[in-house]
Amino acid sequence: MKRGNGLSDAYTATLRRLKAQTRNKSILGLKVLMWVLYSERPLRTEELCHALGVEMGSADLDPENVPALRTLLAFCLGLVTVEASSSTVRLVHFTLREYLSTDLTLFHSPHSEIAEVCLTYLNFRQVCDLSPNLYSAPSTMPFLEYASYYWGEHARNGITEKVKLLALRLLDKFDEHISAQLLLLRYNQDRISGPYFHGLGGPRGFTGLHGVAFLGIAKIGAAILEMKEWDVNAADCMGSTALTWAAGRGQEGVVKMLLEREDVNPDPADTQDGRTPLSWAAERGHEGVVRMLLEQDDVNPNAADTFHGQTPLLWAGGSGHEGVVKILLEQEDVNPDQADTEYGRTALSWAAESGHDGLVNMLLEREDVNPNAADPEYGRTALSLASENGHERVVQMLLEREGVDLEPADTEYGRTPLSWAAERGHGGVVKMLLERGGANLIQQIPPAERHSPGPLGVGMGRW
Repeated sequence: MKRGNGLSDAYTATLRRLKAQTRNKSILGLKVLMWVLYSERPLRTEELCHALGVEMGSADLDPENVPALRTLLAFCLGLVTVEASSSTVRLVHFTLREYLSTDLTLFHSPHSEIAEVCLTYLNFRQVCDLSPNLYSAPSTMPFLEYASYYWGEHARNGITEKVKLLALRLLDKFDEHISAQLLLLRYNQDRISGPYFHGLGGPRGFTGLHGVAFLGIAKIGAAILEMKEWDVNAADCMGSTALTWAAGRGQEGVVKMLLEREDVNPDPADTQDGRTPLSWAAERGHEGVVRMLLEQDDVNPNAADTFHGQTPLLWAGGSGHEGVVKILLEQEDVNPDQADTEYGRTALSWAAESGHDGLVNMLLEREDVNPNAADPEYGRTALSLASENGHERVVQMLLEREGVDLEPADTEYGRTPLSWAAERGHGGVVKMLLERGGANLIQQIPPAERHSPGPLGVGMGRW
């Protein structure tokens, strides 16, 4: 590099020297590079050492096979370093990742190799003998968490017959294995919505079929269904079926595989929230899954959950998934104006409050949507909510809809959309309402609000 050579030349020269080491040193050095390059997250030092200590085909981990970190770093000739603050192993420079990624001949099927190591580790007797009720991996098995979390991701990207056989061995009694417990505890940390795993009694009922659906490995799913007789509609400890997991996580391949079976119930409600696979898929915007489920004769597109009383359309609209809303509105039997049971609000009401103008436009195109529907508790209409929140495009759409009431007073405070917009200082909304309703609307605003400063510090008197 001092002679003017670029980083690429330096990397090429170093890799050449790495490969020229004795066979064992060369193999380990390249494996370190592979793991650091293709791992799903940065590996801690002890995780990497244990991963490289796995002997394929062995039933137990031999501690003498676990290499020392210093040895691994030495074999890599400076291409790998340890981040002191996190004790994670990383490449010496970000350009090295780019360089290694362009050489497709350097590593042969890295994801399948990593998946095989993960699954071999999970099938070790020391691991299988651990209690499935533990809340963390023991310090003696530092690679256990990574293997539990990510073996499925690597298997999806590199499925082989060996990986499939190792996975089937693990999944045969998955609800009795600590890796299922760790996987679900990690899911709890990442979840925004979905069934909650309490973990007190372990992963009871979270079978290998549930695991495949959760992870979305359709090729292994087909093999596991042939392995033995399954109750494909069985609910796990969270009250969810395999189809519920696959639909909620957008695993289209597994959803298709399950729906092709005659014994699968396509519309089961989970026992935690009373939500169907369609409900979960709609909330998360999985359009392909939504289409597949709606093709089933036994799926009710208007099924409301038991916790919030929301339909799939309400869940999709509340999350802003316009594509899913469009698919649902294309169904002849979908009720676009069905209110939830918790607040008595429709999809139009929620979309207007959130400012989802695309959703509002789609809903207002339907003649069976009532633009003046008010919730029973506060008496707020879509126009009232949009005006309060200053969503000018939504207000404009509502004003263009024939039959929209410009002066609906809510039942809690007796206030109109103009009153709400004036108090919040939404001058653009106020202007639109006055232009549409005439100057007499100004009399609806309490005197104290008529001169309250707007967003530019100007009182209502300007109108």
